[in-house]
Amino acid sequence: MKGISRKIYLELDEPTEEDNRSGQMRIIEGLRAEGIEARMSLASLKELYPLCETEGWKVTVSLAWEGSGWMVTRLEAGDTSAKHYGLATDLGSTTVVTRLVDCCTGQVLAESGHYNRQIAYGTDILTRIFYCKDSPEALEKMRSAAVDTILENLKEIEETVGIRPEECIQMTVSGNTTMVHFLLGLDAFCVFAAPYAVWADQPGFLKGIEIGIPVNGYVFCYPGKSNYLGGDITSGLAAVKIYKEEELCIFFDIGTNGELVIGNREFLLCGAGAAGPALEGGVVRTGMRAVKGAVDRVRIENGEIHSHVLGEGKAEGICGSGIVDLLAELFKNGWIDLRGKLEPEKSPLIERQGGSLAVEYAPGLFFFQEDIDEFLRTKAAAYTMVEYMLMESGVSLDEILKVYVSGAFGKHVSKESAVTIGMYPDIDRTRLISPGNTSLDGAVEVLLDKSILDEIDEILDKMVYIQFGAVEDFLQMMTAALALPHTDLEKFPSVTEMLARRRQMDMEEGD
Repeated sequence: MKGISRKIYLELDEPTEEDNRSGQMRIIEGLRAEGIEARMSLASLKELYPLCETEGWKVTVSLAWEGSGWMVTRLEAGDTSAKHYGLATDLGSTTVVTRLVDCCTGQVLAESGHYNRQIAYGTDILTRIFYCKDSPEALEKMRSAAVDTILENLKEIEETVGIRPEECIQMTVSGNTTMVHFLLGLDAFCVFAAPYAVWADQPGFLKGIEIGIPVNGYVFCYPGKSNYLGGDITSGLAAVKIYKEEELCIFFDIGTNGELVIGNREFLLCGAGAAGPALEGGVVRTGMRAVKGAVDRVRIENGEIHSHVLGEGKAEGICGSGIVDLLAELFKNGWIDLRGKLEPEKSPLIERQGGSLAVEYAPGLFFFQEDIDEFLRTKAAAYTMVEYMLMESGVSLDEILKVYVSGAFGKHVSKESAVTIGMYPDIDRTRLISPGNTSLDGAVEVLLDKSILDEIDEILDKMVYIQFGAVEDFLQMMTAALALPHTDLEKFPSVTEMLARRRQMDMEEGD
């Protein structure tokens, strides 16, 4: 592995009257003999005595890349080069996940994730931005909440495998532009307000101790491209590597916000816009995140709804993947029409609750007409992002080799259900790829491979950014996508064929 940290074991000559070079120069020249030019930090200089004398000048040197060169961050007695660890963190607005990585083998030794403690100051990013606006005290609370969440992950990792964060040389962090601003204690109102000139989009390598992260080297924050296209997307691209493909590909990070990239090794056309909190169970009366008690899968058989619950216990609500399944099943079985309107005559499970039509998807839990309407707006926004970017780039869907749908939602949602309701494009399902947490995967990539830093510069240079909110006909295109699966059924041939088969089966059963 040739990552952004190194551990080198040195056996150096002891000083003599004839060779009275300083301890500092012995370390530097010893590294130079290994092909490494480096400087020494003050902390490592203080470790020279008495360590080098007591250990007979047989020491292991920890090296951290700091953006322009190697820095010696630590000296250890004997050969500890096999104990070489690093950390990678996905700093999400909802969940913060950290991996401990063996930088000798690339193996992930442990992973820990917790809800972002910033949620206490707002479940959505905009609320947090306004909470901190012009308030240094509130901003410090937000910064501390982000750091404390990471520290909570590190504590759990230490308890699991016995490796302290101080034993790790570097940490990489990927997060959207707002999250990185909060982590660094920067006011993030610039992300939201015109002219959208953020304070920092390429913070690079920062001393861990300055941020409050107890690694002995640096924290590398993935750079972003714009206010709504942050380091989590750059990191995701580094993970899936569409910028190296000859064929055209799409990368879609879908969540509360949707970020989309279409391109190959020649260009990367990027866009970002609000996808909607409904994808994470938000704004739905009984919606919840994908945790224990959430309905994550739904099917309708013989007029009955069968719901799978995470943790196999009592259903407490429904998450994004469950919602997509539910809508697809309601549509396939004719319980909702093309407009997504519930048809009460089709099932006794559809009834009025508090003046609104709703369907009971689990005992005592209802999905309301208003919930359906909100989710249709969400799915329409997601589909229209893809449709507009294809139109803007002048390519057809048939020319796309792969469509990566990243994030927790993309990993767990049924491809078939997502196509049925018109959220995903109707293509061969093998071309729809769910790579999981690409933001975290990309953070691990750069931890283990320093050459990714050059590729990040390549990615940023290729990116051309479009803000969907500024597109004149975006809302008009989105309105056409509100229908199930779409106003233009020719865009969804497999869904049209499936509906025709079901109608034929219903007619035969009626005979």
